[in-house]
Amino acid sequence: MSEKSRFDTNGYVWSRSVPDPGQLVEVRRRQWVVGDIKASAFSSTGNGKQHLVTLAALDEDSLGESLQVLWELEPGARVLERAGLPKITGWDETEKLEAFLDAVRWGAATNADRSFLQSPFRSGITIEDYQLDPLVRAIDMARVNLLIADDVGLGKTIEAGLVIQELLVRHRARSVMIVCPATLQVKWRTEMQEKFGLEFRIVDTDYVKTLRRERGIHANPWTSFPRLISSMDWMKSGEGLRLLKDILPPHVTYPRKFDILVVDEAHNVAPAAATRYALESQRTRLIRTLAPHFSHRLFLSATPHNGYQESFTSLLELLDDQRFARTVMPDERQLHRVMVRRMKSDIVDADGQPVFPVRRLQCLEIAYSDEERDIHRLLREFTATRANSVKGTRYEFGTDFVHMLLKKRLFSSPMAFAVTLAKYRETMLRGHPRTATTLDDRILRKAIVRSEEEYSDEAKAEEAHLEAVEVATEMAVALGETERAMLDRLTEWAEKHKNRVDAKAKAILHWLDTYLKPGGHWNEKRVILFTEYRATHVWLHQIFTANGYGGDRLAILHGSMRPDEREAVKAAFQANPDVAPVRILLATDAASEGIDLQNHCNYLIH
Repeated sequence: MSEKSRFDTNGYVWSRSVPDPGQLVEVRRRQWVVGDIKASAFSSTGNGKQHLVTLAALDEDSLGESLQVLWELEPGARVLERAGLPKITGWDETEKLEAFLDAVRWGAATNADRSFLQSPFRSGITIEDYQLDPLVRAIDMARVNLLIADDVGLGKTIEAGLVIQELLVRHRARSVMIVCPATLQVKWRTEMQEKFGLEFRIVDTDYVKTLRRERGIHANPWTSFPRLISSMDWMKSGEGLRLLKDILPPHVTYPRKFDILVVDEAHNVAPAAATRYALESQRTRLIRTLAPHFSHRLFLSATPHNGYQESFTSLLELLDDQRFARTVMPDERQLHRVMVRRMKSDIVDADGQPVFPVRRLQCLEIAYSDEERDIHRLLREFTATRANSVKGTRYEFGTDFVHMLLKKRLFSSPMAFAVTLAKYRETMLRGHPRTATTLDDRILRKAIVRSEEEYSDEAKAEEAHLEAVEVATEMAVALGETERAMLDRLTEWAEKHKNRVDAKAKAILHWLDTYLKPGGHWNEKRVILFTEYRATHVWLHQIFTANGYGGDRLAILHGSMRPDEREAVKAAFQANPDVAPVRILLATDAASEGIDLQNHCNYLIH
């Protein structure tokens, strides 16, 4: 033993001497096995030869990871050798030993009977019969490709968790990657831990910083742990995409690089069908890059079909490019093999009675004032005049996009309309529009595609919309005198009414008075109001507060909130109404995505 060798508290002998291949060493507070050693050709001054040591990781979260160090220069590097058997300090009780042996026997899953399921007995949940359908299909597939499209509230997360755990128990998979909107990352991690005992780590900017501090600047988060969760928006560009491409093979390998890919809210990665062809977004390109390197794929979405065949077939191709192709209608039998689709109305008990309460859709009629009808008529006249001036030219595509957006914003709220109209007017009056070139046309189409993507943060969505409006307006034809006069009238109305109550807000306030606060007293009923745009969300928040519906009775939910804030709002709204004061939840579509609050309220207003 070297003079520098000594014992540590764990029964190891450790030494600073150069290790031999196959020895156990500790480097950077982690244990490694020595693979190869190369000595320098020359001795350094006063220190002898230096050695380049190649190490292989032993920790579960980094199996297969390798590291090369200069042994003599690596701080804290040491060789570990067993000094004999560990010291016996006591005996386990008989019951504890028997429990351990039972756990070993129960953990030995067999593939002799393929119908024998393990995951339902290893989860901490009450499983409904219908939730076993995806699991039964999965174990009969050589490579699991499933589109779980059950209705909201039926437990798509549980169904995916059962499939994941079954594949892990049967040793058909080891690594899992969950791609979801940013608002759902904490929900996935919590449910996988509490319901299935599976630890997942969320990969984001903070995680990368922590990983680099612990393992060095070259550590890659995508190989740091076998079970990962990440936001599709963080992965689709920037550092997340760059680090992902660093570890993906240039070609599809057999076996695959990874095992299970789960895409939650998968409709967000389907291409937008703005034209006869599906236009791929950054999210679409991300999944198209990622999916071929996974053996098993689970796509989850309550709304898999957006009404466009091109978009739906592209989503199916991302799931399974052997069965489906873009623009080709799927075969019904092939679609049934990979798609699980049940509505709440389809779920009945043993007596044939509906398990879930029946939701009735009612239209809230709005009595628009003459002034509001006039402004809608004026906008129609303005857009029709502008459309005629660019018909048949290369300006038509961008002009139609701006006109459609202005109409949607006006129907949403005066504030949302005022924000978009201000950007349009500012760009239009900035100077003379320039002639559009082929390159400009490509830039415009990319900007419009970005604006039509799904965003978990409405602030980023707003930036994308305004950028597309600016690009489209810069390449529009100049305003005529009549058009200029109409634009001035639209602007004057928008600035005057953007903070006022319109007919739609009055109808909502009257509805709240009738159903939540009859006679001026709050009852125990609850309502969720969804808005598409953040500007409309802010506008309604101001109106509710000014009309006595604010304070602790009103909770707000939007995409710019931190995950812990969102979870706190959700908990407050779901709490017992006898002790929780919240009666109104005002949420944006992006923030509410994937959150099942419908079973905790009496009404939904969209």
